Amino acid sequence: MWTREELKERAKAVLKTNYWQALIVALVMVCLGCDSSGSNSGIKREKNYYQHMELDHLWFILMIVGGVAIVIMLIAWFVGHIIEVGGRKFFIRAAEGESKMDYLVYGFKENRYWNIFKAMFYSRFVIFLWTLLLIIPGIVKGYAYRMVPYILADNPNIGTKRAMELSQEMTRGQKWDIFVLDLSFLGWYLLGALALGIGAIFVRPYDYATNAELYLRLREDALQCGLCRYEELNIKRETLI
Repeated sequence: MWTREELKERAKAVLKTNYWQALIVALVMVCLGCDSSGSNSGIKREKNYYQHMELDHLWFILMIVGGVAIVIMLIAWFVGHIIEVGGRKFFIRAAEGESKMDYLVYGFKENRYWNIFKAMFYSRFVIFLWTLLLIIPGIVKGYAYRMVPYILADNPNIGTKRAMELSQEMTRGQKWDIFVLDLSFLGWYLLGALALGIGAIFVRPYDYATNAELYLRLREDALQCGLCRYEELNIKRETLI
């Protein structure tokens, strides 16, 4: 059984040798995997002519903002999720002793793209539907499919259904502990927020590295319990922690 302290200590050990690489990877993952929003305001005019012009300008600005939001959403779906899997691959391999930033674009190579896209899109869509029904079931599903990008990082051709099934098996009975692990980073993110949010960026590599350690432990348990095979995840026995 894993503990928060154990995962975090292992993550710190990994980051001692490649923190700045990990920070760059984390920044790319955050920038391409998150939505952003903006606001705009107008200036009051006394004359109707200027009010009409202001209204036209407001609609123009709203159209621009809407267009930018759509572009960001499309980038997040068609690029961000692929980059996320590549980033998870980076942190997995870093935990195993190999630190190569090339893994960030792992999903764009060798006909992996559509397999990764389909699995990520469908798993996130299922989580979204459950969240629409009730918040708590949506959160539970989010933890159930938490390991999908990591599984795809190991084998992008494993298939959508199998990736989701395996993730559910890996996280069965572990969801509460993973939730508490997430809460343990809350203090770090609050401290980072005090520096206009910039400090939170530097916590990301620590967070990602710890979650990679979590996946490696869950993967090892799944292999030992016969939930999956070494060949299914494209790994060799000597790579296990």
